[in-house]
Order: sequence, then structure tokens, then C-alpha cells
Amino acid sequence: MSKFFVAAILATGLFTTATQAAQQLPIRTNTAGELADVCGVAPRTAGADEKINFCHGFAQGAINVELSHAGDKKPFCFPSPAPTREETMGQFVSWVKAMPDRRSMKSTDGLFKFLGERFPCK
Repeated sequence: MSKFFVAAILATGLFTTATQAAQQLPIRTNTAGELADVCGVAPRTAGADEKINFCHGFAQGAINVELSHAGDKKPFCFPSPAPTREETMGQFVSWVKAMPDRRSMKSTDGLFKFLGERFPCK
């Protein structure tokens, strides 16, 4: 009986861990403020790695799509060598925080406005 009890306790612990791991982390990036919150998450908070990875992937995907449709009239131009994603998105977070009105912009509109101001084409 005690072996069964120990096995049941262990199985419950494993099931709980597997269930917790399978839960999705809610990430919202509809506005520039939400995107800045995701990108500016403190490194040691719960879900920080997932949020940072999402931030970088979101930004890279949005930038790729925007530039692929821009033709000759690009809205921003990265210097060579380009800054890191981490550096650029950290600057984006600061840019959003600097003016509260920016928080309500659509996430991609805010990102592209920031990039256009930070990396204008010459």
C-alpha cells in the first residue's frame, strides 16, 4: 500500500509539472505600450525569456514584412553594422516610456515610427 501511495504522489507531481509547462503565456502586443511592456520585461521575472524571444521575433517579422513591401521608399534604414535587436528594442521601450501618448499607438505603427526617427534613410 505504501508503494502505491508514493507512486501516486510522484505521478501527481509529474502531471502537475507537465500541465504547468503546457500552459501558454498570455502575450499581448496590440499597442506600442503592450509591445514595450513585453520587450521591457525584467530578466528574472516569470516568463521573461518567452517574452523577450517573442519581442525579438515580433519585431523581426514586422520589419521584414514592412521592408519587403516598401520598394525604394523605405521608412527606415539600419546603419552598417546594425545595432543588436536587444539594443534596438531597449531603445524602443525607452521611446514609448518617454511619451505616454505613444502607448496607445498600434504596435507596428509605433515600432515603425520609432525606427524611422531612430534610423532615418538619408
